[in-house]
Amino acid sequence: MAGYATRVRADIARWRDSGLIDAPTAEALTRDVAANERASLSFGSILAMMAALLFGAAILIFVAANWEAIPRLLRVAALFAVILAGYVGGAVLKTRDHAAIAEALWIVAAAAFGGSIALIGQMYHLSGDEASALLTWCAGTALAAVVLRSNPLTVASVGIADAWLFLKWGGFFRRSEFPHLFVAIALVLFAISFWTRSQAARHLIILSILSYLVLLALDHNMLQVAIPVVLVSALAFAAGILAAEPVDRIMQLGGRLPLHALIGFLTGLAMVQFELADEATYNSGFAIASAVALAGIVAAIILGGRESRGLRWVAYAGFAFELAMIYGVMLQSMLDTAGFFLSAAVLLGVLALIIIRVEKRMKTPASGGAVA
Repeated sequence: MAGYATRVRADIARWRDSGLIDAPTAEALTRDVAANERASLSFGSILAMMAALLFGAAILIFVAANWEAIPRLLRVAALFAVILAGYVGGAVLKTRDHAAIAEALWIVAAAAFGGSIALIGQMYHLSGDEASALLTWCAGTALAAVVLRSNPLTVASVGIADAWLFLKWGGFFRRSEFPHLFVAIALVLFAISFWTRSQAARHLIILSILSYLVLLALDHNMLQVAIPVVLVSALAFAAGILAAEPVDRIMQLGGRLPLHALIGFLTGLAMVQFELADEATYNSGFAIASAVALAGIVAAIILGGRESRGLRWVAYAGFAFELAMIYGVMLQSMLDTAGFFLSAAVLLGVLALIIIRVEKRMKTPASGGAVA
C-alpha cells in the first residue's frame, strides 16, 4: 500500500493536471511534503540495528555464562560499561544523523540495565523479587527516555510496566493487594510520551489501561467495572467524532481516539455479557447487552468507519465476536437464537435502507451545486 507522502504527491499532480492549482503551488506543496516526510529505514540501517541488538545479547550471555569465573568487581564494571557505551555511543550517533543505530544502542543499554539489576541482585543477595526489579527497570528506562528524548525507550518503558502489571497480578510473587500503582505509572509514562513525541507509546498505554481494567474486573465486581468502561468509552468516542480536531490536538493520537474508544466499548460490553451469560435464560440482561453492542458497532461504522479503516476492522471483528457469543450462550434455545438473529437482521436492514437514502439526499444538493 502506498505511503501517505506518495498519495499526497499523486493528489498534487492530479490537482495540477485538473487545473485546481497552478504549477508554482504544486511545486511548493511537493517541496513541503518532501521536507516533512519521515525518513524511511534503509536496509543497511535495519541490518545495523539487528547487529547492535545481537551484539548486546552476546555480551550479556557471555557475562552470564562466565559469571562465576569473572571477579566480582570486573562483573560490575563490565555491566556498567555496556550500559554507558550504549547510551553515550547512541547519543553520539544521534547527533551524526544515525538515528536508527542510535536507538538500537539505547535499547541495548536499556536491556543491559535490566540484566544488570538481576545479576547484581543475585551476586550481592539483595532482597526483593522480580516485580520490584521490573519496577526499577521501568523507572530507569523511563528516565533514560526523558533524558535522551527517545521514542523507542518510551515504548520499552510501557512494555516493562505492562510486564510488571501482569507479574504483580498473577505471577508467583502475587500479593493480596491489587497493583493499583499501575494507574500512576501509566499517567507518568503518558506525560513522558508527549516530551519524547512517542505516539506509539500513547496508543500502547491506552490499551494497557484497558488490560488493567479487565484484571480489576476479574478481581472485583465485574459489572461495577464494566459498566463505567462502557459509558466512558461511549463518551470518548463521541468526543473523538464530534470534536475531532481539538481532542486530537490535546491527546495527539493521530485521530485514533474513536478506535480506542470502540475497543473499550466492546471490551466493557464483553465483560457485561460474560457476567450475565449464565443468567441469559432467566432474565433479558444478556440480550439487552448484546443489542447495545450490535447497535454500538453499527453506530461506530456509520459515524467513523469512513475515515478509519482500523475502526472498521475492529467493528467487523466485534460483530463476529458478538454473533459467536450470542450463539454460544443461546444455543440451548434455538428458537430464542433464531428470533434474536431475525430481529437483528431486520433492524440492520432497516437501518441500512435509511442510511442509504440519507446519504443519497446529502449527496444530491452537493452534486447540483457543483454542476451549477
